[in-house]
Formats: sequence, structure tokens, C-alpha cells
Amino acid sequence: MAEPAPMGGGAAPARRRKSPILPSLQGYQSAWLTPDVVAGLTLLAIAIPEQMATAKLANMPASTGLYAFIAGSLLIAFLGASRQLSTGADSTIAPVIASGVVVVAAIGTTQYQHLVSFLALVVGVLILVVGLLRLGWIADFISTPVVTGILAGIGIEILVRQIPSVLGLPGGGTSTVDRVDKIAHQISGTNGWTAAVAAVVLVIIVVGEKIDRRIPGAMIGLIVSLAAVHLFGLKGHGVRVLGTIPKGLPSLGLPAVTAQDAVKLAATAATVAFVCIIQTAATVRSLPADGPPSELLDRDLIGLGAGNLLAGLVGSFPIDASPPRSAVVASSGGKSQVASLVAAAGVVVVLALLTGMLSDLPQATLGAILVFVATRLFHVKDLRAIRHFDRAEYLLAWITILAVAFFGIETGVLVALVLSIAQRTQLAARPKDEVMGRDPGTDHWVPAGLAEPTEQVPGVLVYLLLAPVWFGNAEHVSDRIKRLLNRQAEPVKVLVLDCAGVSDIDFTGSQALHALFQELSGKGTVIAIARASGLVPSNLKRSALLSDIGPEHIFDNVDEAVRTLTQAPPAAGPLP
Repeated sequence: MAEPAPMGGGAAPARRRKSPILPSLQGYQSAWLTPDVVAGLTLLAIAIPEQMATAKLANMPASTGLYAFIAGSLLIAFLGASRQLSTGADSTIAPVIASGVVVVAAIGTTQYQHLVSFLALVVGVLILVVGLLRLGWIADFISTPVVTGILAGIGIEILVRQIPSVLGLPGGGTSTVDRVDKIAHQISGTNGWTAAVAAVVLVIIVVGEKIDRRIPGAMIGLIVSLAAVHLFGLKGHGVRVLGTIPKGLPSLGLPAVTAQDAVKLAATAATVAFVCIIQTAATVRSLPADGPPSELLDRDLIGLGAGNLLAGLVGSFPIDASPPRSAVVASSGGKSQVASLVAAAGVVVVLALLTGMLSDLPQATLGAILVFVATRLFHVKDLRAIRHFDRAEYLLAWITILAVAFFGIETGVLVALVLSIAQRTQLAARPKDEVMGRDPGTDHWVPAGLAEPTEQVPGVLVYLLLAPVWFGNAEHVSDRIKRLLNRQAEPVKVLVLDCAGVSDIDFTGSQALHALFQELSGKGTVIAIARASGLVPSNLKRSALLSDIGPEHIFDNVDEAVRTLTQAPPAAGPLP
């Protein structure tokens, strides 16, 4: 999508260069103000209950979720490039934060809150460095099935964590299995009023989502539950509420953290930063773009990193890009980051004037919101599509789900990353290949395994490799060619390597092919290469391979190679 023309005209090349400050507002048009305000108010209605619920998920005060939203919205507007990206507290990373910090400090203590804020600072630095060095491409190193598995695993963990809140149980436990065991032993103590509040809020959110995703079901549920507390005296029935929420904006300051505790949080910080980069990349690519997604991503990562730094300085926790909130801004007609600024201003008003009212908000309301979020993280349609496409990747997705849900996201991400790279390496190390045959009556050579029968020229083997020849598969490729030659009904006099699927040959690969060519030449086999492209021609020249086969045995297409080396007449039809 082309960038909007700047007001007052101007040369096209000038639009390419974005200002380092407020780049997403370049070319702003007065006609955008009304839809931006509408989108901002819609975002505000969704963000207030969601941000407080996410703070609860991170075991932080509800107000810190609102601080996180303000910090993220301000910095993505001032430094980010995407016009509709929304950042702030996010349920994807909140459980990671809680799991990492709880092993160092007790929940509810000042030390816990300081460590969480310190984590935001470290995550901010890491993301900022990635953005400044234009390293956003590292997000490509984790596959879609793995991302699907990570999100689903986090969804399971969120769901298990919130069951005590929506049932009025004390909960407890340090792992998913332990928490489930605690719930099973406490289930008889379910508070009916608490469960009813959660059920009503959940129904409101689900129905609102079904009607129109822009309907702020969570906000409506929040208002209904607040009214129910006063109408039915729910606090007297054992329904737990948030309690006092600090009024006004926080002050700036560095969290107090010891070097020993900082070292213990290093792995958690790296995991949170990596997940933020992955999720931000996915969100940016899903939105209408004013330029190349890679350039937008790097700029947005700078904004996200700076937002994390501000969140840490105001005593909040790490922030991330939000796919659902960003989609709401886009679907509500938002044209720029003015929508985020409007929403941030609304949160400031809430903190200044309405925190007293929010103190009676049932914790079950926030639990119900998080339960809904958890269900949204389990992408059943994507899992079905992965299963239909490839069973191995489907298995990888489920391994990731179980690893994240039962062993924590840090372990799960590491396991998934290693397994996905191992799977891709295995495919490259044992690549697919084809024995080619001529399509009858033509000069086209196609895989012999296709449904239509193909012609084989006596004494000729045409071999197509669908991978580069590198150190991981060099000996395998050599052995594979030897086995195919030995399987032929009569001795092979001509071997044609169809290199249409070979992007390059590394040094180890050239050595293996050199040894193979020497061996075959000694047996009287003539070798030719067809359809070499990419780096292969230069690889042949820089190695001994070109002299092994001779420059005259390099052909533009397979049929030309076969006709020349067997002295057969040309077939009818166009060359491939």
C-alpha cells in the first residue's frame, strides 16, 4: 500500500523518509480526526478492563496495567511507524513475567514489584537494540506452528491460573499440574456468587464478540459487575474485590534490584523480549502497511522498546503489541496513532477521577476477562490447517503446547525452537529428490512418479535434487545417486544432474560431488549439468567440478543435454 500523500502535495521520494518523531502521523489529514477519536474511545473501552486483568495475571496492582497502557500508547505513537498498532500490557507475556519473578521474590512484596519493573527495563533495552540494529528478521526463525503452539500453551496456563478467581477458591501451586491438583481438592468450596459474576461477565463478552468485535463486552461486564456488587451486597457474600486503587499518575524512578536478582531474571527477560518481537512482527504484518513490513517492524520495535523503558520507570511491567486491540483500531476506522493517544488520555482521566469506583470491581470480573482471552489464544482452525498440511508440523505444535503449558514458557519456547530448527535441518539434510522422465511426445522432463507415464531413455538417468548441496547432505546426495544408478535395469552411460532446485553448492558439497564424478568417470559414465542457476554456475567454476565434467557439458535444459550426449534427434515441442 502506498503512503498517503502529505498535505499540500510534495514529491513522492520525500514521503519515503519518515521523521524520527511521530512518523505515523506524517501526512495527517483533518478528515482522519473523527474516525481516530471514535477508534480511540472504542480502544479505551476495551483497554481499561483488559489492562487491569493483565496486571492481575502478572500478580501486579491493577493500576500498573493502566500505567503500562499509557506508556505503550505514548511511545508507539511518538516513535513507531505503524498507524494502527496498539501496545500495552498483554496476556501473552504476563504469565511469563509472573513465573520468572515469583521464583526470586514473593508475590505482593515491594521486591516483587521492583523486579517486575526492572524486567521491563531490561526487556526494553533488548527490544530497542533489536530495532535500532534492524534485527527484526529474527522473528522469522520461529515457525507458525510453533507460534500457534506457544499461544495455545499460554492460553492453557492462563485458564488454569484463573479458575480459582472465577470460582472463589484460594488456589495455589507453582506449576500447571500443581495448580490443577489444588483446584481439584478445593472445588467443593466454590463460591456461587463469585461463579455467577464470572459467568455473567463471560456471557456478555462472548455475545458482544459474536455481534460485533468492536462492542466493548469487557467494559459492559465491568459496569454490570460493579452495579451488582452494590445492588446485591456481594462483598458480604464472600465475593472478593480489587480494593484501593492509587489515584493519579505514578512518579518516575529506577527500581531497586540487587545484581544477584538481576542475573536470575536474565533468562526471563530474554524470553519475554523474544515473544514480544515475534508477536509484534505478526501484528505489524496483519495491519495495512505504509511501506515494507520489515522497515515498519524495526521502527515499531524501537517504539515498543522505549515504551518498555517508560513502563519500567513508572513501576509497571513489560508491554507488548496486541493483535486483538490493533485489529479493533483498524476495524473501528482508526487512521493513525491519534487513536492510541485518545485512549491513553482517557486512561489518564480514569486514574485521576474514577479509581475510587473501580475499587469495588470483583476479581471474578477480571478472571472472566482472562478466561475469554485464554480461549482466544487457542487457535483451533490454525491447528486443523497445520494437521491437514503436515503431520510432522502438527506434532511439533502439540509438543510446544504441552511444553509451554506444563513446563513453562521459557522451557517451551526453547524446546520448540530447537525442535523446529532440527526439523528444518533434517529436511535440508535429507532432501527430496526425483528421477526425471520425458513426457511422451514432448521435450519436457517431469518427475517419473507423476500420474502420467513417462519415457525413460535407455542408459540415461536424469536426477533432480530439491535442495542445495551442503555439508549436511553432501554424502547423502552422493550415496543416493549411487544407489539410483545401481537400481537401473541397464548400465547408465549418461548422468544428467537437473539443478533447477539447487540454489548453491558449498565447499563440502563440491568435494563430495568431485569424488562422485571421478568415480563415475572412471566407470565410463558421462556427466552433465542442466538448468544451473543462482550461485551454482560460480560454484562450479570455483571448484574442480567444471573441469571434471567439461564446460561443454553444461546445458540450458534437460532435453538438450540428453539429445546431445546420446546423439538423439530433437523431440517435437517447445523446450522447458
